[in-house]
Amino acid sequence: MVLYMAFRVIKVHMSPWTIIDQPRFSYRGLLIATSKMKDGIAVKLPIFMDTSRHYLPLPVIRKVIDSMTYAKLNVLHWHIVDTESFPLEIPSYPKLWNGAYSTSEQYSVADAAEIVSFAQKRGINVLAEIDVPGHALSWGTGYPSLWPSKDCQQPLDVSNEFTFKVIDGILSDFSKIFKFKFVHLGGDEVDTSCWTTTPHISKWLKKNGMNESQAYQYFVLRAQNLALSHGYEIVNWEETFNNFGNKLSRKTVVHNWLGGGVAQQVVASGLRCIVSNQDKWYLDHLDTTWQEFYANEPLTNITNLKQQKLVIGGEVCMWGERIDGSDIEQTIWPRAAAAAERLWTPYDELAKDPRQVTGRLAHFRCLLNQRGVAAAPLAGQGRAAPEANRGCFW
Repeated sequence: MVLYMAFRVIKVHMSPWTIIDQPRFSYRGLLIATSKMKDGIAVKLPIFMDTSRHYLPLPVIRKVIDSMTYAKLNVLHWHIVDTESFPLEIPSYPKLWNGAYSTSEQYSVADAAEIVSFAQKRGINVLAEIDVPGHALSWGTGYPSLWPSKDCQQPLDVSNEFTFKVIDGILSDFSKIFKFKFVHLGGDEVDTSCWTTTPHISKWLKKNGMNESQAYQYFVLRAQNLALSHGYEIVNWEETFNNFGNKLSRKTVVHNWLGGGVAQQVVASGLRCIVSNQDKWYLDHLDTTWQEFYANEPLTNITNLKQQKLVIGGEVCMWGERIDGSDIEQTIWPRAAAAAERLWTPYDELAKDPRQVTGRLAHFRCLLNQRGVAAAPLAGQGRAAPEANRGCFW
């Protein structure tokens, strides 16, 4: 049989083949990010990509996408902007681009569209995230009126209608580029003290009969409605559920990250959930071993079959504070592959003892190296050095 793919001819010998296989979870993600810090350590988890802390050149992102296909991960969660930088071009509000680290560390609309197309050809969806209302200091570099004040610069000004016009413009531009049915609106780690200490916002809160926690809810729900108006379903970090879960749109997927137990509460409420608990599935936690990645079970304590179906999957998170193009691959791999097996393989076929996986995962790591992926050795913690004087397949 001869397949014609992207102008290349691929000969498949001894075909046709019949392959019967399907994933346990439909959402198997990796987050890449370049801009976020939580309480002094990087946090959050398909693959997650953070490009706001350290800019990742396009060839690096393409290599990460290619590597995802080898482990059957199918969602690239792109944490595009954060406190530190705003590297993506937004035609509706072009001055947002002023928040990039430099003009050499920016993504144009064409760049983003090319990444989406590159991923789609490999069976991978791109989940774009704008984190609001917190983690948005970089927005005010181009539009200072989005800050509560010069001296108190985040979260975004809840009292300013311009804030929501900008979010609407971003989502409108997103809808032309990012075709995945979900958009991520963040909503985590919102310190509302600027709202109460800034006179014009404090006056607005009193006028509208809100305290700061009610204003936080107002902001998140209004951003959700804007996303819905552009045809998106919504992903929000778990703080939104923890604070006002019964008010969230029923089209919300709650993204767990703080720890265990939240997924059980989310699905009991009838909402969907993505599991990324930071103690097990955060790749920037270099002391978390691949065995811990493998053993992390998204359906822990969820026994109701209907509720189990509301856990749509999980995501390992590569927050960007401690990585850039020089070390991202060995920080992701092979630990992400351990989580990927749990997200794909039926529960009763998973190894009960991670030691049963060691040989296969070590072999997979060697295959990644042969394919040009800089996957680290299994022994030791994340980004471990190889043992001396041994071949990869030893």
